[in-house]
Amino acid sequence: MYYIKEEFQQLKADAHAEYQSQPKPTKAEALDFFWYNVGCAGKLIFKEKEIIVFAFLQLVCIGLGYYLWVQVLNWIPEEVWESAKNEDGATPADVVLWVWSFVCVGITTYPLGLLTACMGAAHFLHESGQESTVAKCLKIVFSRAWPLWVFSWIDGWWTVNRIVDRLPSKKNKTSRSQKLLKEAIYQAWKLATLGVLPALIVGRSVTDSCKDSLCMVQTRFKALIKLRVAYVTICWFFGIASYVGAVLMVPVIFEQMRNENDMYVFYSFVGVSMLVALFFIQVIFRPIYILSSCRIYSNYLRENKIQVQLPAVSKFSSSLVALLILMIGVGMVFLYRDELGISALLATPYK
Repeated sequence: MYYIKEEFQQLKADAHAEYQSQPKPTKAEALDFFWYNVGCAGKLIFKEKEIIVFAFLQLVCIGLGYYLWVQVLNWIPEEVWESAKNEDGATPADVVLWVWSFVCVGITTYPLGLLTACMGAAHFLHESGQESTVAKCLKIVFSRAWPLWVFSWIDGWWTVNRIVDRLPSKKNKTSRSQKLLKEAIYQAWKLATLGVLPALIVGRSVTDSCKDSLCMVQTRFKALIKLRVAYVTICWFFGIASYVGAVLMVPVIFEQMRNENDMYVFYSFVGVSMLVALFFIQVIFRPIYILSSCRIYSNYLRENKIQVQLPAVSKFSSSLVALLILMIGVGMVFLYRDELGISALLATPYK
């Protein structure tokens, strides 16, 4: 796992340098390119309808993962939140919340990563003239479960942190220039990894996947950046709509906050607004984004005469054991948090 992480860290560093040196398209140019890809990807989606099944299952995974995460907020007494409101330090509750968040992202990204890869597998099966089914797609991606999970976990954790960083906060003392740099590094990572997922699906090693993806950025930057800018623009639109929806629910939220844990109620309502926005992103636009990146990668393979073969038979993956251990650990915390002393930690106010 450490080796895989190191490969992705190097890819991030190389990609940022490439991202900074290249011109960026306007949003209008990017959206025009995206709508062109809607036609190409749309034909495949209507023919291979299991792609929509994978998209819906992704939404379910995110919803369940969010529900699991928000439970810890209900275990933290209101006085703890009040004690830390105007302080810069961290309470024991903050540490527990950080660990809980990291584990929840890990558990959620296991099925999420595999389901995203299944969309790509449907593309490659169709391209090779084979019948694409749910079972065939799962067999292909399950044999690549470990690298897909580590990649999805790293990517998911960074995405969650970027979303949190973008939210308005009185405690956030980061300068505008630092925020712009963080955003540029993040977008460079997203751009650079557009080829990682399809490369892993077709059986390339982690090292070769990173090399292929970086080479794609260098030789097909214009197509990739347009795809990325368009997708980000669409996500921002629905993200703002979700934020507005949450604001409109404020009167209802305040009504519920009178006799209950404020943070738990607030984030529960925000989660509803978020999932409505994610429905459009995950079910409609993300499949187009993933399939378009796979199509660009397929063209890259043909032009560079790289021969690949889809994994034919899935193997038992020890990643399932690791996932099971994580889930058992979460279950133990959920059921025995008082006996384990976690409830006492969560109730410790800032001093």
